Amino acid sequence: MKHGPVSKSAAAQADLFGHARLPGLEAAEAFVTEAEEAALIAHIEHAGLEAFKFQQWEGKRRTRSFGWSYDFQTGVFARAAPIPDWLAPMAARAERFAGLPPGALAQALLISYGPGAGIGWHKDRPVFEHVVGISLGAEATMRFRRRRHDKFDRFALPLAPRSIYHLAGEARRGWEHSIAPIEEARWSITFRSLAR
Repeated sequence: MKHGPVSKSAAAQADLFGHARLPGLEAAEAFVTEAEEAALIAHIEHAGLEAFKFQQWEGKRRTRSFGWSYDFQTGVFARAAPIPDWLAPMAARAERFAGLPPGALAQALLISYGPGAGIGWHKDRPVFEHVVGISLGAEATMRFRRRRHDKFDRFALPLAPRSIYHLAGEARRGWEHSIAPIEEARWSITFRSLAR
């Protein structure tokens, strides 16, 4: 597992082999094969994606939610179309990676990133608990920050093509995260469990 630069406080959490760790964050490369990646990208592009809208702003990425959806225009959290058959086996694999029981991942978000698209600083909505993401296409960087007095602790996780990450606990609740914009084509699948 590869990680990017970290602040001094986060670096103090390095393991015996010198790899930086953020409590509650797990990641692995080569979670899917190149053939699986190509098939997933094709499915995503034919899944009826729509431009992401936040209040009056329209993003450079296209999205589609399954299982549950959150409308950033109205703040409404509601049921969506079920997770499709082509995506269900990947949800089951993601559950095994994250150590979650079968059926725990109740929501799937598909994203196609246009040139220069990223995701701004945020924490996932409190209706969700575990967050498991699969990165497809070009490499990107997932950035983390946590305010400490008048400055931020920072952490960066490279998202290699075909890699997976899992956010829980401190990494999920105590840190904001964002995706740095890139100019190359990229897609992602994010699964979430519901908070109790």
